[in-house]
Amino acid sequence: MQQKVNKIELKISDLVKKFPPVELPVVLNEDSVMEFSRLNLPLSELDIIAYIHPFEEDVDEFTEFIPCLSIPETHDFHALVYWRGDLLKYHFTMITFDQNGKFLDKKVIGGTYSNGEVLYQAVTTIDEDWIIYVVTGQTQANQKDYDPTSSKISNLELLADGKIISS
Repeated sequence: MQQKVNKIELKISDLVKKFPPVELPVVLNEDSVMEFSRLNLPLSELDIIAYIHPFEEDVDEFTEFIPCLSIPETHDFHALVYWRGDLLKYHFTMITFDQNGKFLDKKVIGGTYSNGEVLYQAVTTIDEDWIIYVVTGQTQANQKDYDPTSSKISNLELLADGKIISS
């Protein structure tokens, strides 16, 4: 299946080429996006309109999307991770499509955001078994040092059918 945008047909395979497979395990943190931005081809406006906008809320002309990686050896589906940048909110999202480009699932899996008083950060590790470990912490704006007792750990799992579940 192909998405039609302004009478131009986009193939899922063209989108997937912009998300290179990585060797697992991989860690996603605030420094990762610079490397992905430097190494990967940018998403075109048509890619974003066809495959990202329909599944994202509150996108405006200042929202930035950077392709990061694809999960290797998924065979029956594509699992892609992109970075979304907004004002005071930056996050990594995993989105899955079947081989024909049909949407399967989407989850925010890490990132950083601030409400002006607290800085929240989530560092993510995706392991070889497609388990997604997320360590979340927070720092008060008036604090210099991070308090590790505020950390929380959660797990997600990428299933063989392309669904992303809490585990």
